[in-house]
Amino acid sequence: MLTNHNTMAQTGSNTTTKYRKVPAGYLMVLTQGDSIMAELEKLAVNQNLPAANFTGMGFVNIQFGYFDFTEKKYHPKNFDNVELASMHGTIAWQKGKVSIHAHGVVGDKDFNARAGHILAATVSTGSVEILITTHDKKLERIKDEELGANVLSLD
Repeated sequence: MLTNHNTMAQTGSNTTTKYRKVPAGYLMVLTQGDSIMAELEKLAVNQNLPAANFTGMGFVNIQFGYFDFTEKKYHPKNFDNVELASMHGTIAWQKGKVSIHAHGVVGDKDFNARAGHILAATVSTGSVEILITTHDKKLERIKDEELGANVLSLD
């Protein structure tokens, strides 16, 4: 049986539960206007998650980034009102703050697919469902200066 957790968000005059504890970790359901990254960060902080992996799907407005290793920066591109066919990521910590790394694939009405590193995403129409699988050990991300990117450390 699923048990409610006390994470509530005000949306107008309605109070909605954003996630529930499940045997693997947490099941999160977000609705129109919710920021995926912000809600994952809130969950990590509120539940003091040591680390986690997550998968998700739904309808989004999303900003992907392609990391240019020469320039050591992301080149962003926005896609609105698309179907999030697949999202995978990790939740870790870096210098005391939540660090989320996520990639995804979206499709449009013509079945064109786009993919990349998720820089930002909000729920458009409908909802986004995310399964967060928690880990028992805290994981940290460390900046690899040579790569110019943050890398998950298993130490």
